Amino acid sequence: MSAYLVGVLVPVLVTLLFRSSKNNVKKRGVPVDVGGEAGYAIRNAKFSKPLETAWEGVYTLAQLFEDACMRYGDKLLLGTRKLISKETEVSEDGRSFEKLHLGEYEWLTYETVFEKVCSFASGLAQIGHRKEERVAIFADTRAEWFIALQGCFRRNVTVVTIYASLGEEALCHSLNETEVTTIICGNKELKKLVDISGQLDTVRRVICMDDEIPSAASSLEQSGHWKIISLPNVEKLGRENPVGADLPLSTDVAVIMYTSGSTGLPKGVMMTHGNVLAVVSSVRTIVPGLESNDVYLAYLPLAHILEIAAENIVAAVGSAIGYGTPLTLTDTSNKIKRGTKGDATVLRPTVMAAVPAILDRVRDGVRKKVDAKGGLSKKLFDLAYARRLSALNGSWFGAWGLELLLWNFLVFRKVRAVLGGRIRFLLSGGAPLSADTQRFINICLGAPIGQGYGLTETCAGGTFSEFDDSSVGRVGNPIPSTFIKLIDWPEGGYLTSDSPMPRGEIVIGGPSVTVGYFKNEGKTKEVYKVDERGMRWFYTGDIGQFHADGCLEIIDRKKDIVKLQHGEYVSLGKVEAALIVSPYVDNMMLHADPFHSYCVALVVPAQPALEDWASKQGISFTSFSDLCERNEAIKEVQASLGKEAKRARLEKFEIPAKIKLLSEPWTPESGLVTAALKIKREAIRKAFSAELSKLYES
Repeated sequence: MSAYLVGVLVPVLVTLLFRSSKNNVKKRGVPVDVGGEAGYAIRNAKFSKPLETAWEGVYTLAQLFEDACMRYGDKLLLGTRKLISKETEVSEDGRSFEKLHLGEYEWLTYETVFEKVCSFASGLAQIGHRKEERVAIFADTRAEWFIALQGCFRRNVTVVTIYASLGEEALCHSLNETEVTTIICGNKELKKLVDISGQLDTVRRVICMDDEIPSAASSLEQSGHWKIISLPNVEKLGRENPVGADLPLSTDVAVIMYTSGSTGLPKGVMMTHGNVLAVVSSVRTIVPGLESNDVYLAYLPLAHILEIAAENIVAAVGSAIGYGTPLTLTDTSNKIKRGTKGDATVLRPTVMAAVPAILDRVRDGVRKKVDAKGGLSKKLFDLAYARRLSALNGSWFGAWGLELLLWNFLVFRKVRAVLGGRIRFLLSGGAPLSADTQRFINICLGAPIGQGYGLTETCAGGTFSEFDDSSVGRVGNPIPSTFIKLIDWPEGGYLTSDSPMPRGEIVIGGPSVTVGYFKNEGKTKEVYKVDERGMRWFYTGDIGQFHADGCLEIIDRKKDIVKLQHGEYVSLGKVEAALIVSPYVDNMMLHADPFHSYCVALVVPAQPALEDWASKQGISFTSFSDLCERNEAIKEVQASLGKEAKRARLEKFEIPAKIKLLSEPWTPESGLVTAALKIKREAIRKAFSAELSKLYES
């Protein structure tokens, strides 16, 4: 009898204790009294005032990097994979694809990188660039990008960052507006610059990261239009003619970062050294155990503040940065030659940053492999996932302890191998991450995802999920360098007096809030405010609500709200985030017209998933484009969207009544998504205006 009682009572008591601990909500953010417009403000629970620096005596990024190099001299810092060969493969439909055979990582130590940075800084002065002039870096993410950035900082030269995928109009606008005199770029980007050379007003020098200079560029140099020199030659010139450092102040502008231009021409955000350092310092205090043994895989655009902040913090703590690309990330990535290992497999990183679109692809890739295997493998995966999910949701009967170790060994170990098998922490930013993807990645990789919220205008600083916060659908509590305030938006029905949670427009204050937009005083005054206490605030246009523990949830966006014909309001971004988790969807854009009572959607289907479905249904098709036109395919995708809409509890008027399937993917090169893979709504609307019109007409 006693054994029976123990068997019954122990699980009950543990469950009650667990529930009791859940009721004692850990305060991650607490209310704070602030100036400016009335609202409901929260600060980080551990910091009574905004953090400016986590390193004593360090107030600029130049100081931070030099300090790290002096401390970690012989440790590995920057790694690049050796290119063995390039090959061209031709698909059955006649399209050509470049495939790369890549070798091991080749490394530079902190000491060597610092020597290169100092040489580049001296060389920059030797070729005639003055510190009051601006440099633009226009290239894909690579070691030379980071070296050039740090070299400019040592001469107190402001760097204009430009996405490598930017179109000609936006590129000319960015370079001319900032009156750039020197551009640092790769071989590929130099070819683009040659095509628009006649439209660039102030450029006099081009530094190419590659030794090989395109012939068209060489002829441009011979005509006396530009001086073109390779980056290794600039370093050589600097080594032979060293110039002393001219270090910046905290208030000096480090970067003018052009936004990815999701609406109209991009705007240049002016970031001081102090702005960026505040965010870097915050991350340093948030991510546990971030020390010199970590390995970071860098593949996101360095023209994005998320990547600049990440690489500066990794270098500051003595860790290693290995460079890759989104197209060579895994063994099955598009540009990886069959039989060649992807960047993650070779590097085996411990920490990574990612945007939701990348994590969605990892999730879809895992699901596709599991479904393709079927049988016992699929049953094992589904069981392991269900057990782990129940544990995370607080069920006593979920997978813990020895059982968890068993599932990790039998099932999830293979999934983790996709990203090298050693990931201990993932940072997600740039856009909202769906709860489904967050939980899936968390379970399969066995590592927490720190979902962050911030904007270019706040140096990516805003909120960040703490390491022990296993909740999904939220973006964490204020980071140490920020205060987060909600203010009423009566027109949208969001008030700080709402129950059970205060709601309103998100306003961010603190030292990470940037100076404003370059040569755009009107827009700066519209969204930046300085309160009576001297704190600078940025009005985001996003709508959020605070949970009881001080964590923020994004629930809407002012600009994405459209009023339909009968008065219903539709939040485009909210609906897209709910529907994009469909296994048939690679990307999508919801469209609402005030003159109609329903929504429509443009959907880029996930090709493997839709083709697999068609094959199982016995539907023959000549090409993916042909399949996307089939009524059966359209109905199947629409039914899947309906299922996800029901799960997300969307209203009937929020669900797209009609959809159009588009066979060509949306890429940064096409101009339809940003470099961070966020959709460019206006560009898509213009590109597919005829298709949208037909959806409303039919």
